[in-house]
Amino acid sequence: MARVCIIGAGPSGFTALKALREAGIDTVCYEASDDIGGNWYYNNPNGQSACYQSLHIDTSKTKASFDDFPMPDHFPDFPGHQQIFQYFQDYVAHFGLRPHIQFNTWVTEVSEEGARWRVRTDQGDDSLFDYVLVANGHHWKPALPAYPGSFRGEVMHAHSYRNPTEPLDLRGKRVLVVGFGNSAMDIASELSPRFLTERLCVSARRGGYIMPKYLFGQPADKALLPPWVPGWLARRLFRWVYRFTVGDITRWGIQQPDHQPLEAHPSVSGEFLQRLGSGDIQMRPGIERFAGDEVVFTDGRREPFDVVIYATGYEISFPFLPEGLLPLKENRLPLFKRLLRPDHPTLIFLGLAQALPSLLNLAQVQMRLVVPLIQGRYQLPVPGEMARAIEVDEQTHGGHYYPSRRHTMQLDFALYERDVARELKRGMERLGRVG
Repeated sequence: MARVCIIGAGPSGFTALKALREAGIDTVCYEASDDIGGNWYYNNPNGQSACYQSLHIDTSKTKASFDDFPMPDHFPDFPGHQQIFQYFQDYVAHFGLRPHIQFNTWVTEVSEEGARWRVRTDQGDDSLFDYVLVANGHHWKPALPAYPGSFRGEVMHAHSYRNPTEPLDLRGKRVLVVGFGNSAMDIASELSPRFLTERLCVSARRGGYIMPKYLFGQPADKALLPPWVPGWLARRLFRWVYRFTVGDITRWGIQQPDHQPLEAHPSVSGEFLQRLGSGDIQMRPGIERFAGDEVVFTDGRREPFDVVIYATGYEISFPFLPEGLLPLKENRLPLFKRLLRPDHPTLIFLGLAQALPSLLNLAQVQMRLVVPLIQGRYQLPVPGEMARAIEVDEQTHGGHYYPSRRHTMQLDFALYERDVARELKRGMERLGRVG
């Protein structure tokens, strides 16, 4: 019987644990923190959570729910992190998973040993496993840009931000938020009222589109078209809806985008445009350099700031894996069905995607392939076929996005779910032909 190790007990890790235990597979789950939740554990003592005090999920509860344990009816459309964390706690309790998680345990090394994996931890564990499932997340190692010059003020990454007074007291300060993603929208909107900050600006290298949380009186992700609608048609229809409901994005001071809606990972906010329209937030182009307490922008404008907050994303990192084991370059790790490398089919990655509309329940879908693979009920394609499938899948899910590190992991959840079902059927047929 196969023996499996899971690294991490966030939503990907504990849903994988549930699936494996239900299948009767011997599994050990290591979690670096003292509790489950990963990124949604506010003030997580392992220091790897990017959760801020006002954080709410940008996906509706319907789309983000686990299929075997829906969110409660009394939850709002977009629950806050406290509710999401409690939902995770209820899931783990309902399925009796907590006794099978080893908390306060950092995995320090995963190395190949023959056809198996040796896993070592800081608690002295040293064991061999047939499969290792990596669920350590990809929102914990901040990506920090480098600009010429030096800045005399305070600098921090959004990963450290908790509220307007922690870790820095931002009241009365001149604040520049760098970035144009969801964290930038949330933090800028929260800090922008004049009773909090003296001035709040957002620097973005290029223009973009802000997606509303609601369309036609319901959460916007409920209006998504089914996966059988061709992607080009769905995008064209949405562009018409966007122009009808939001209009010309440049009227808020945002640069003219060099792409169409849905050709970039969407930034979702119900407040950002309102704050721009009220004058609480001012847009700025990209940064050219720092000059003491001033920031020089690419349009030549110079302005003094007290604090710069980088909302510039994250680096993918697996500090416990040997250097050179994976072809990780520019935040791109090509994986078959977003799960594994053809040359290391027993090292499996969970939740390593920018899934739309939701990432929380992605691992549940992925385990529909992983469990049969471990049980021997599903046969992988040959390596050459897997390599071709990787190229096709990346083009299918991300080919319509503009080239950027931001778009190396794009994934259409509905398309992926349908493809996993097809691949499982094909893999069972391969197994039948092999005998």
